[in-house]
Amino acid sequence: MATFDDGKETGALRTIGEVAKATGIKPHVLRYWEQQFPMLKPLTRSGGRRYYRPEDVTLVERIDRLVNREGYTLKGAKAALRGVPDPQAAAQATSPAPSTDGDVLHRLKAIREDLRAALAA
Repeated sequence: MATFDDGKETGALRTIGEVAKATGIKPHVLRYWEQQFPMLKPLTRSGGRRYYRPEDVTLVERIDRLVNREGYTLKGAKAALRGVPDPQAAAQATSPAPSTDGDVLHRLKAIREDLRAALAA
């Protein structure tokens, strides 16, 4: 959950810079996500200045979790947020991610040995 140390109340509107600082997501990424996720619509004032409501910040955090932590594609994250099952996204979310380089190397060596055995047969 984003923590704001700007002295504003919990339900206050936040600028894109404040949201970026609290979530660790760069402003250009937030602007891109606004284009890609139709449900992410912060308020805009004169000059195009964006103001994020608390529900917008919550949605940004959900998108960040899906895309950057659970490995969803943007298309898969959109489907997950809509509640529509996406087979590709489900496969990505359930496939175990290797935890270290050693795990990856071990898995690649095992695959290589399986391929060699299949060619020899």
